[in-house]
Amino acid sequence: MGNKVVEIREALREAIDEEMERDNRVFVMGEEVAEYNGAYKVTKGLLDKWGPERIIDTPICEEGFAGLAIGAAMTGLRPIVEFMSFNFSFVAFDQIVSTAIKMYYMSGGRYSVPIVFRGPNGAAAQVSSQHSHCVEALYGNLPGLIVIAPSNSYDAKGLFKAAVRNNNPVLFLENELDYGIKSEIPEGEYLIEIGKGKVIEEGSDLTLVAHGRMVKYAKEAIDRAKKKGISIELIDPRTIKPLDIGMIVKSVQKTNRLLLVEEGHLFAGISSEIAFQVNERCFDYLDGPIVRVCQKETPMPYSKSLERETLPNPDRIEQAIYKCLDRE
Repeated sequence: MGNKVVEIREALREAIDEEMERDNRVFVMGEEVAEYNGAYKVTKGLLDKWGPERIIDTPICEEGFAGLAIGAAMTGLRPIVEFMSFNFSFVAFDQIVSTAIKMYYMSGGRYSVPIVFRGPNGAAAQVSSQHSHCVEALYGNLPGLIVIAPSNSYDAKGLFKAAVRNNNPVLFLENELDYGIKSEIPEGEYLIEIGKGKVIEEGSDLTLVAHGRMVKYAKEAIDRAKKKGISIELIDPRTIKPLDIGMIVKSVQKTNRLLLVEEGHLFAGISSEIAFQVNERCFDYLDGPIVRVCQKETPMPYSKSLERETLPNPDRIEQAIYKCLDRE
């Protein structure tokens, strides 16, 4: 079998459909996932194929339907819960944090919670302060939860199928602006192991680590730096938790410099954790300080120009590359 080119939303839809075919315990629920075919059309056509018992529209009540899905998972089903935005997961925060991720521990292993919470994470285009949060650092702080953030169609499908089959709660972080991005995936079934990063591009002068939408911006900055003779190794962790720190350490031991890019905020972010772990494991290999490019410490502005200045972008990443290499 060969390959085909699909959008990220199509790759996710294929993953959901295949897992529903494979296991009749898998079902989907969330706001507008059925009759409207999903806010971002990830679930398009699934109601017609699987019916309202397995593709379930919910009221606008994240705390209620998240709790219902957690109960279903505890009693043997495998729910996929769509949040129209991960900003709305905050309404269900108590259900996720106090029940889903603690139940296996608190029940002494009696109750697993095999559930996937999925939907768009981070900023879209001018959706302002209440709809632009990056949640991976908030949720990544909590034991008992797997956090995944794919950057392309291939990873989205393979990791989503692995997430559905996992017996733990999973946060699957997508991006509203990335759903239409296309890339190749195999025609047949495949899974990607959770917790394994990917070297997207090999290099020798600098290691750059980025995840989710930031991979696209990092590639743009790397292409510019190449024209100046700079060789950069780009790593996409793919899974935020568990983190493939071994891959990052191995790369830093080769390049001796590290640049971290994330859409979330600087303070107590994912880049903070990676930087500390690298310092712990290979401090003597570093030829200079670790550099970070993150969202600025402000609520997200509505203004398009201010939004661009607040978020990481290729220009800021390119300047950070030169800073990391002492070429400012």
